[in-house]
Amino acid sequence: MSDFVASNVGDDGSYENVSEYVRDLIRRDKERAEVEAYNRLRAELTHAFAAPEVTYKPLTASEVIARNRG
Repeated sequence: MSDFVASNVGDDGSYENVSEYVRDLIRRDKERAEVEAYNRLRAELTHAFAAPEVTYKPLTASEVIARNRG
């Protein structure tokens, strides 16, 4: 792994130093996690909105919070 990192840092690499490289990797991983969370939410909402309206059930905010904690 050390050789791989070294090949991406310095005069021949895309990054000036290891710290810059690590920060970029963390930023990209954070973005990936956010995209995954968004896609999960979008899929849940798509599924929910596709359900027939007769299956809807009124809930209070407290009930929603309790359901999501469980």
